[in-house]
Amino acid sequence: MKTKTMKRFFSLLLGMTMTASLLTGCGGGNNAQTSDNGNQGTEQGDEGSEKTDKTVTLTLGIWPEDTLTEDIEMHKGFVEEMGKLHPEVDCVPAYYKYSTDTFMPMVESGNCPTIFESWYTEPQKLIKAGAVADITDYLEERGWTDMNPTVKDLLSDENGRIYGIPRDGYALGLMMNVELFEEAGLVDEDGYPIYPKTWDELAETCKTIKDKTGSAGLCLLAKDNSGGWHFSNIAWAFGANLVTDNGDGTYTSNLNSPEAIAAMEYVKSLKWDYKVLTDDPMSEDWGTGFTKLGTGAAAMYIAANDAVNQPTQVNGLPVDKLAMCPIPAGDGGQYSLYGGTPYMFSKDATPEQINAALDYLEIMGKAPVVSDASVAGMKSDAQNRVDNGVPVIKSLTAWDVPEFVEANQQVVDEYTNVDPKMFQSYFDATEVEGNLRAEEPGLTQDMYAELTKVLQAVITDENADVTELMNTANENYQALLDGTYN
Repeated sequence: MKTKTMKRFFSLLLGMTMTASLLTGCGGGNNAQTSDNGNQGTEQGDEGSEKTDKTVTLTLGIWPEDTLTEDIEMHKGFVEEMGKLHPEVDCVPAYYKYSTDTFMPMVESGNCPTIFESWYTEPQKLIKAGAVADITDYLEERGWTDMNPTVKDLLSDENGRIYGIPRDGYALGLMMNVELFEEAGLVDEDGYPIYPKTWDELAETCKTIKDKTGSAGLCLLAKDNSGGWHFSNIAWAFGANLVTDNGDGTYTSNLNSPEAIAAMEYVKSLKWDYKVLTDDPMSEDWGTGFTKLGTGAAAMYIAANDAVNQPTQVNGLPVDKLAMCPIPAGDGGQYSLYGGTPYMFSKDATPEQINAALDYLEIMGKAPVVSDASVAGMKSDAQNRVDNGVPVIKSLTAWDVPEFVEANQQVVDEYTNVDPKMFQSYFDATEVEGNLRAEEPGLTQDMYAELTKVLQAVITDENADVTELMNTANENYQALLDGTYN
């Protein structure tokens, strides 16, 4: 994506307010799992050198989960390269999936891995809680500070000190199981899926697929906060603005606006009028959505470009049978919720550990530099995707480093294993000014929770009163906003 366009995209994040409730030590356990998978560092530097004692322990919270065996093999290669370039570092796999329930208890128990991934909604909260390390000096020494200015603000405190670096960005779209579109006769003369451009078209497309294949047209989430997350993107298309930033440090909930109610009525119709959802949306979460899509139980699923490995590598969908299109438009316009993943660092990490983590990112090809090591890391990642049937497609970068962006795209072009037209409409939509929209401000996760309660009600009770439910959700959410900000 062009740097100029990305600047417009990231400028949308300027008014974004992070989830404000600071996590305390209540609930959850330690999700960081030290694994025996992979090498625990190497014992030698260059071939023929004497054994080197390890003096720095780097716990890798970014290590793949146990089921992704091929990804683990790729990281073993990164560890081997670390052993050659930085023989003093002992790399310890410690897979951690970020959770608002588990993170602070893990920090307080002293078990936070040196490096881990989070979400763009979290850094301000973690910075204010003193839960992550200030890495400004290390980045300045390396010249790694040329992030998009808005992303840098998200990862910095009020004094401009930086606490994380971006991995990438994402934008929500519709993933499609092309096999089901083919079976339903919803492909054009060239074999490309005829995707829905509006929410009305989506309902009709879902019905055609359900009638002709027996599979659900859409997998809707209603188990946890992911349901409210997806619903917010639907609501924007109906013209809703779910929260108002009052400009004085306070927020006003708009969950019961006519537009938001209309969006929820639409979701209700998918369940009871069109009958096109999976059997039990109450059991559907982020992961099961990809399972339904990948196994052919559902034809469409709201998802992002950074998760194309989920329906394919994880759930078996052939690489050439996945496509993406934009989120459908409504009377309020066409929007894609924009977010991303930052790398952050333990507050207890030593300078040597932080530098080791940054070295590891360069070897992975995730650092904003073009070196032999970083390009090799990019190619290793791309080859791993090819080997495991994962689409090699471009990413939405958050770095303002043209040579790095160009090098990354060159690798994508070299290793591409899909027909780009299967994803072209999705990427075209992300480049339209104003189409990318940041998550709502205020207590975002609490808002999602309230909306999920309504989703659960309307998909389990055909007679549910949507207006009454949204009024209750609005009152509950406003009380939380007032209790936090007023």
